[in-house]
Amino acid sequence: MLEFLDHTVIINYENNRFIFNTLAGLNQFIIRMIGIEVFSGPGGMSHGAKSAGVNIKIAVEKDYYAAQTYAKNHKGTTVVVDDISNVKEFDFERENDQVVLFGGPPCQGYSNSNQKNKSKDNPKNWLFKEFIRCTRLIKPDWIVIENVKGLLNMEKGFFLNEIFKELNQLGYTVNYKLLNSADFGVPQRRDRVFIVGSLHGIAFDFPEPKIDSIVTVGDALSDLPYLENGQISDKLEYSEKPTSKYAKLMRGSLKEVKNNYVSKNSDLVIDRYSHVPQGGNWKNIPDSLMTNYKDHTRCHGGIYRRLSNDNPSVVIGNYRKNMLIHPTQNRGLSVREAARLQSFPDNFEFVGPINQQQQQVGDAVPPLLAKAIFDKIIQYNQL
Repeated sequence: MLEFLDHTVIINYENNRFIFNTLAGLNQFIIRMIGIEVFSGPGGMSHGAKSAGVNIKIAVEKDYYAAQTYAKNHKGTTVVVDDISNVKEFDFERENDQVVLFGGPPCQGYSNSNQKNKSKDNPKNWLFKEFIRCTRLIKPDWIVIENVKGLLNMEKGFFLNEIFKELNQLGYTVNYKLLNSADFGVPQRRDRVFIVGSLHGIAFDFPEPKIDSIVTVGDALSDLPYLENGQISDKLEYSEKPTSKYAKLMRGSLKEVKNNYVSKNSDLVIDRYSHVPQGGNWKNIPDSLMTNYKDHTRCHGGIYRRLSNDNPSVVIGNYRKNMLIHPTQNRGLSVREAARLQSFPDNFEFVGPINQQQQQVGDAVPPLLAKAIFDKIIQYNQL
C-alpha cells in the first residue's frame, strides 16, 4: 500500500507496468520504464534490468556471438548487430514512459590487468564518448554506466572526470559508487564501478549491501552435473536436488541444464590441478611440473586458482586462460558453472563456440548486481 493524493492506492504490476488504482475510483496512474542498452554483450545487465521491471526495447552489440546470445534470451528486444558508432538514431515508441540508457563501454584499457593500454593515447579508452553521444540522441531520464574498478584511478581519475563533466553539461545529476557483487547475492567477489545519472535532479542513493546475502561457491555449484575434462554436453540432468536457496533460484523448475562445456586440458595441466587445494594456486604446484614457464615464480596469484566451496568465487574473468579450477574436480569450470557464479539463471543459454561462450560469461555484468541498481531506480519512479 502507498499513499497518493490523499487516497489509498493498490499497486499492481502487469506487462512491465506499475498500475496504480485508487480505491476512490480516480484515474489510473501508469509508471513504465523503457530500457536501451549499448555495448550489451550477452545481456547480463539487461537481464538484471528486466528482472527489476524494465522493458528493454533495443540493444546494440557488435560481437556476432554475444549478440546471438542476447537475442536468444531477450525475445522482445530488437538487437542491433553493429558497431555503436554506426548507429545514428534510436527509433522506438516512447509516449510518456521513462527511459533508461545503460551499458558498459569496453574496459580493457581501464583494467588493472592490462597495464600497457592504460593511457589517454589508446582510442579504446575513449569509447565512453559513444555512450555520451547516445545520451544526446535519446535524452533518457536515467543513465547507468558500468565499468571496472580501474576507471577510478586511471590517468589520476581523468576519464571518470570527463564522463562526469560531459553528463553534467547535458543536465544530468551524476553519482558513482564501487560495488562488490558478493554483497548483492552473487557467489563471486567482483568489484565494479557504477555511474548513475538522473535528468530530473535526483541524487541517486546506491543500494546498500545485503548483510545476509553472501553466497558461496558450494551454494552455487553443488547440484550441477559431474563433468570430465574436455566434456561437451549440451544438456544433462542435475546431479542432485538443489541444496541452497541460490541453487533453487538459478534452477527454477528445470529438470535438465545446458551449456555443460569444459575446455580440454593436457595431462600435464590436469596433474598440476591435482596438487592445488581449495583456495590454493600455482604456488602449490611442484616446481618439476612448471618447467615450461621461463620463471614460474613470477606468475600472478590468479593462475591455477582452485575455488573454495566455503567462500564466494574470485573474479570470473578470463577463467579459461587463468586455469581456474573446479573446487572438487580436477578440471576447469564449465560454461554453466561460470554462469552460475555470475548469477545467470540456468534457463539463460549461451551461443557460439566454447571459447566465445567463455568470453561472454566472463565479461558480463552479474545480473543480480545489475538488478539491485535497477530496483532502486524503479523505486524512485514510484514516488
